[in-house]
Amino acid sequence: MAERKKVFVTGCFDMLHSGHIAFFEEAAKYGDVYVGLGSDETVFNLKGRYPINNQDERKYIIDALACVKECYINSGSGIMDFIKEIEKVKPHYFVVNEDGNTPAKEELSKKLGIEYVVLKRIPHGRMPIRSTTALRNECTMPYRIDLAGGWLDQPFVGKLAPGPVLTISIEPTIEFNERSGMASSTRRKAIEIWHTDVPPGNREQLARMLFSYENPPGTNIIAGSQDSIGIVFPGLNKIDYTGEFWPVKITAVHDENILSWIEEHLYLIMLGPRENNYHVLANTFINKGNAEALRVAAEKTWDALLVKDLEKFGEFFRKSFEAQIKMFPNMIYDDIFQVINKYKNSAFGWKLSGAGGGGYLIFVSQKPIKGAIQIKIRRRAP
Repeated sequence: MAERKKVFVTGCFDMLHSGHIAFFEEAAKYGDVYVGLGSDETVFNLKGRYPINNQDERKYIIDALACVKECYINSGSGIMDFIKEIEKVKPHYFVVNEDGNTPAKEELSKKLGIEYVVLKRIPHGRMPIRSTTALRNECTMPYRIDLAGGWLDQPFVGKLAPGPVLTISIEPTIEFNERSGMASSTRRKAIEIWHTDVPPGNREQLARMLFSYENPPGTNIIAGSQDSIGIVFPGLNKIDYTGEFWPVKITAVHDENILSWIEEHLYLIMLGPRENNYHVLANTFINKGNAEALRVAAEKTWDALLVKDLEKFGEFFRKSFEAQIKMFPNMIYDDIFQVINKYKNSAFGWKLSGAGGGGYLIFVSQKPIKGAIQIKIRRRAP
């Protein structure tokens, strides 16, 4: 009888649900499943919160599943906390969901001679797609992606070159990483005051309320208002700044053709969350020329979006990012450049989510990028 193949999977697996079981069962088609489980401390460091069920309880539940051979608590830390465990198991396959796919995991698999398999998140039968975040909060609060012009909402940049920040509000279709530049800290504040979703009402008033709540009197580092606006305002938005914290104008786009076109051509590759000691405001080169380059790139990105010119969108999406990292070199480091080099021949443009230091690399591409995540833009209520 042929020896069964070994399969390694890893994750937090808190509040075990049908999505987890579907993933384990899909992985089990490749062989015996060995699970590397994130410790309580690792979960806290990555997500900013402890899991509902502690590591011993999570291990007990997973070990009891018929589709799992054995479960280990990972001994490392960070997003690659499982290295000792995968070396111990010596699996034939390392299986991840597309929202758990990272270049670092793929590179480790190549180094160890393991076949790397990326699965799509598909629910079993007619069951809904589940995430631990949705079950924790029953929450549909959106995230935000800034497409171009980020930092112009900060007066120390916007006063040098008044211009727009372009944002899209996106649905929580997966459990996006915390500290990933998608306004997750602002989103947490929104959950504190509104609980599960943005309430109906005047969007600008709601965004001002969220901005004020996140930045009470005495706040040293003011979170940019594009975060609160990007969460509260659905669709695509051009937010015009003239050197103040609040914009002078917000231009919304709800054209279904444009929104679905953006969704079709944006691809996210996960890098992992920022380190706790990340400091983007060190070693900056903020001057009028660099700020002006950011403004021009954002304006041209907007023009390309309105006419759905993919090559121009990718070009100025990238130029906006290049202008950002000229001013804030700490946004990026060598490992991120390596990931960009891996994918750039498949894309027209790329940038990091938010202020960099980790999170997601976002690519503009004509064709699907294998193992990447696609997003769903929030539409306005009918």
